[in-house]
Amino acid sequence: MSREEKVVCMIGASGYIASWLVKLLLQRGYTVKATVRDTNDPKKTEHLLSLDGAKERLQLFKADLLKEGSFDSAVDGCQAVKGTLNVLQSCAKVPSIKRVIVTSSMASVMFNKKPLTPDVAINETWFSDPVACEELKQWYMLAMTLAEEAAWTSAKENGIDLVIINPGFVIGTQVVSNGIYIFVDVRDVANAHIQAFEIPAASGRYCLVGGVTQHSKIFNILHKFHPNMRLPEKSEDDKPLQPIYKISQDKTKSLGISFMPVEVSVSDTVESFKENDILIV
Repeated sequence: MSREEKVVCMIGASGYIASWLVKLLLQRGYTVKATVRDTNDPKKTEHLLSLDGAKERLQLFKADLLKEGSFDSAVDGCQAVKGTLNVLQSCAKVPSIKRVIVTSSMASVMFNKKPLTPDVAINETWFSDPVACEELKQWYMLAMTLAEEAAWTSAKENGIDLVIINPGFVIGTQVVSNGIYIFVDVRDVANAHIQAFEIPAASGRYCLVGGVTQHSKIFNILHKFHPNMRLPEKSEDDKPLQPIYKISQDKTKSLGISFMPVEVSVSDTVESFKENDILIV
């Protein structure tokens, strides 16, 4: 089947990662059936409709994640879908769907009370422990862990070829101390989703993390490339709050992903904010 004949469904298309996915899919010649909460809300649709190729190959559908059957029309005729639990139920009704790609998070991978030390390499065999998440009051981690478990169960029950992408955090937290954060560029995340569909051998989970770094390194990058920004000279504490552990990239490399360096990702993010008047330097 040629790429021009491929039709994919994008759930929650107005989101940050999903918008990039729509853009890359259109660039690669796909027809995209995209769902949003309100097709008449320009805040949800304007940036999508302005993408190159949108006029010819982008179709918008109104859908509600909480409403069973809401995605039936959107997934009909698609070969791949990025989605969640109610979406999986809709996918089970459509024989043309070859694979479903779900965006999860490293939150469902690494919270299990195992020590995170420099000799540790986190990989796809790790699963967060719901009991540990609850004990530590990590409610977001608990929600992501339970959601992923439910997705695997539903996929198995319905015979769906499911691939789950577990990206790290990209950017956006307030830097108040020299903690550790796991980063990945949104462009790498979007590309990984497409590769997970296009590569027949893709399966299971993929920990998508470009690197593990300290907040102080982010400060240094910002000072280097954007010296006019008003930033603290250093973090409150130059010593990391915890050792810098490792996250294996072995399986993710099978998707052909070459991760963008943190320097490029941080600098490009700031430039994007400036271009869109989100940040004035």
